[in-house]
Amino acid sequence: MHSDLSRKNMKVNKTENDASEFLETQNLGVVVYCASSPQIGQNYFEAAERLGQLFAEQGIAVINGAGKQGLMGALNDSTLAHGGTSIGVIPKFMVDAGWCHESLTRTILTDTIHERKSLMAEISNAAIALPGGIGTLEELAEIITWKQLGLYNKPIIIININGYYDLLLRFLDKMMTEQFMNPDHCQMWKVVSTPEEAIELLNNFPAWIPTFSKYDKKEL
Repeated sequence: MHSDLSRKNMKVNKTENDASEFLETQNLGVVVYCASSPQIGQNYFEAAERLGQLFAEQGIAVINGAGKQGLMGALNDSTLAHGGTSIGVIPKFMVDAGWCHESLTRTILTDTIHERKSLMAEISNAAIALPGGIGTLEELAEIITWKQLGLYNKPIIIININGYYDLLLRFLDKMMTEQFMNPDHCQMWKVVSTPEEAIELLNNFPAWIPTFSKYDKKEL
């Protein structure tokens, strides 16, 4: 996966409305869902910083929501500080609110939050969830749903720092036990405890082949 995720010839701090040039000329990276709150425990910040360092060292580009605070800001800062590439995708209203990181390798503007999520998935070839709030939970649930539908057939990794996602994982188990979700669908995601394990898993993630095809042609 290393060679597929490397970034070359990136233009520094470019802001644009159209991602078509980016999609045509760049290899893809990993979208990371995570908290924007600055008031969480230091162990979560350390995990985000370590993940950013590992991405940079491995030549893996980070894709996220372009935030400058919380774990998103820490991830971006660490990736850039270690010479890596950080791609931010953010709606214009969030830029107007002052939430956008100002030093990213590339910033892509969207009109809506829905376009943001779709584009982050489209230009990624894996998704990782660090701990986060309701926005992170929504993004994680959506990307798992898309994978279930065959819209996103790429690795999904949950980094369960400090047992943060234990209750969510129990809830997903409950869904399968109660037959609200096919038990085979637990193979759509993998859970690790550290950023190092996540990087290792990226290179060894089992292929996911949906068991049904609702449409001949699928797109996000």
